[in-house]
Amino acid sequence: MEKPRLSFWQIWNMSFGFLGIQFGFGLQNANVSRIFETLGASIDQIPILWIAAPLTGLLVQPIIGYFSDRTWTPLGRRRPYFLCGAIASSFALIIMPYSPYLWVAAGMLWILDASINVSMEPFRALVADNLPSEQRTQGFAVQTFFIGIGSVVASAMPYILSNVFDVANTAPAGEVPPSVKISFLCGAVVFLASILWTVFKTKEYSPAEMDKFHAAESGVASEAQEEKASLKEIMDDLRAMPKTMMQLAVVQFFSWFALFAMWIYTTSAVTSHIFGTSDTSSALYNEGADWVGLCFAAYNGISALAAFALPCLQTVPAVNLFTHLL
Repeated sequence: MEKPRLSFWQIWNMSFGFLGIQFGFGLQNANVSRIFETLGASIDQIPILWIAAPLTGLLVQPIIGYFSDRTWTPLGRRRPYFLCGAIASSFALIIMPYSPYLWVAAGMLWILDASINVSMEPFRALVADNLPSEQRTQGFAVQTFFIGIGSVVASAMPYILSNVFDVANTAPAGEVPPSVKISFLCGAVVFLASILWTVFKTKEYSPAEMDKFHAAESGVASEAQEEKASLKEIMDDLRAMPKTMMQLAVVQFFSWFALFAMWIYTTSAVTSHIFGTSDTSSALYNEGADWVGLCFAAYNGISALAAFALPCLQTVPAVNLFTHLL
């Protein structure tokens, strides 16, 4: 029994929720440092306030991945995680720009990052669950499209609201500007609506069907039978990680080190060194912070386009040699 091929629109519906996930992620990366500074954080405090994000991902991602592989509910295998993560993320997106104190905003970042990871990890697994091997590249390409659109629009939204729709991008000291507040409210709506679209427009295969697919693809005992014989723990899975994933882990360690440095410090660097102010209530500071969002939109757009070119790099000898050396 092999998995049936899905139509383009079935793949579209299955991937649509990534638009909301990346919308929330884009708003977080482009605006959290701005919110922290507005609420009184110094440049030395911002890294400590951000630390919840990588620590949460480190803990949540393997745990959610492990349990979503072993879950089955009336709503399905992965979809309960999408929905719970979307509800919690939308709540955090609504509260964060209205935080009265710095510690409240830091707590909302923690909830937001954890909730995004709860939605994101099972979403990636859904492609492998629902698509036959020959369609998985197409499935990940559609996900990449939604990732790019969500990131670009979310990052640029405060700039767009301020410069196109004439929404104020300044506010009294200690208060987040209206353009940022509206952006986060829109993000909450987009996040929840796009996840609901995928939840109600996508079906998941039952455990019995997945067992048959697994047996047909690998020619070995079903997944459920293997789990009955030996239920692997998360640390066992990490120790048994394939070589390719170990190579990617090294690459991701250094790339995410750079990304977090950029997300944490770009707003402060641009506003203080290029726009020449650290007064968060000034028009000049908020113009610089809006410009940071526009820059983030540009890098996200370029990243999305580059992702579509990755399959073509397999034919480049230099890249194959570099991969072999790794």
